[in-house]
Amino acid sequence: MTFVLPDGRRRSFDVAEGLTLLDVARLHDIAIEGACGGSMACATCHVVVDEAFWDLLPEPAPEEEDMLDLAPELEATSRLGCQIRMTQALDGLVVRVPRTTLLE
Repeated sequence: MTFVLPDGRRRSFDVAEGLTLLDVARLHDIAIEGACGGSMACATCHVVVDEAFWDLLPEPAPEEEDMLDLAPELEATSRLGCQIRMTQALDGLVVRVPRTTLLE
């Protein structure tokens, strides 16, 4: 999977199935905040999913949609990184990390 950072740099990793994007970011020192630790109580792990992968994701839960309403830089393919679990179907997934998601 690949994270596209706000400065345009791309960081790609082989990841294990079952990990969330927030898990992957933390394992590889991508400075995504994730203030609530993945309990879907904030929007600080907001990522923008590449459109090519959008239809491969399960629908977001209503609770996730509510949290996304709090995210700055919200886009049509925005999701919370803590709610995307890596699967074989998501091999090659690309997400963009908004500047507002990064730890300062």
